[in-house]
Amino acid sequence: MTIILFDGLIYASVLAVLCVGLSLTYKITSVPNFAHTSFAILGMYMALIMSKVIGLSVYVALPVAFAASGALALFMYYGIIRILQKKKSSLISLIIATLAFDMFMIGVLNIIADGVRNTYRVNSRDFTLRSLDTVIGGDGGLPLVFIVTIVLLAGLALGLYFLLYRTSFGMSMRGAIENESLAQTLGINTRTIFCFAWFLSGGLAGMAGVLMAMWFQGDPSLAAIMLPSIFAGSIVGGFSSIYGAILGGLLVGLSEVVGTSVLIDLLGYWVIPYRPVIPFIAMIATLLVLPGGLIQLITKYQKRRKTMMRKSKEEEEGDSVGT
Repeated sequence: MTIILFDGLIYASVLAVLCVGLSLTYKITSVPNFAHTSFAILGMYMALIMSKVIGLSVYVALPVAFAASGALALFMYYGIIRILQKKKSSLISLIIATLAFDMFMIGVLNIIADGVRNTYRVNSRDFTLRSLDTVIGGDGGLPLVFIVTIVLLAGLALGLYFLLYRTSFGMSMRGAIENESLAQTLGINTRTIFCFAWFLSGGLAGMAGVLMAMWFQGDPSLAAIMLPSIFAGSIVGGFSSIYGAILGGLLVGLSEVVGTSVLIDLLGYWVIPYRPVIPFIAMIATLLVLPGGLIQLITKYQKRRKTMMRKSKEEEEGDSVGT
């Protein structure tokens, strides 16, 4: 049960980080990026190369993966998305472009995997770096990747809040996301802001990929396997909400791992290949029942609470005037 709990929390935290990146780029370009998981898989192979080939600690790969995956995301935005937007391409064309880039990256990742295996005799398919992790407290203790993953997610949530609501750059970023034309009129350099957002999105995905390699099996095919889960988490939380993406990613990730474990106990191991059905069910149910995601419920509750507080204040003021 402890392993299942670790699996669920680590996977859910990593998924939440990936959902944040997907939602962030969607808010900027209004285009769902189907190549987002490729940034994470690149991070996985950065971890493999840094640890198995160079011989450094896996955690040294975190900043390297952030830089590599961030640069890849920036290249995609500047070299593909931005060009198509300037040509007034349709939304369908932009979506197809992200799919095409994802297919290209799957080929590149397979080349990297084969190159590492053939050149350095290192297993680069269905690999895991779990044995290289540090266990705090000895055998049966707490794996360091668990702590790092939770800290990364918490730091991301707090860091984004501070950036978006406590800095002038963040306020400019929010303005550019809400209305690019108006932001440009006010003198805000929207190009710089959008490039930063795409770099941040890709970088976070790369770091998530490093942490995934520490606990799960890495392979180029994982990009296609994880994509439905990332979209499900973003949709469940609210596709256009960054904090909703965190909530949705955690919920879908935990449901996927724990739900599969429960089904195995009830029905047997034959249900394991059907694990991807869980995020699909969550996605469809959300779209049918609550299209705005969980953030829609939170927003409704906040509005209702403000309305009740305003009415209560008006009643108190009316009573004081009457007396």
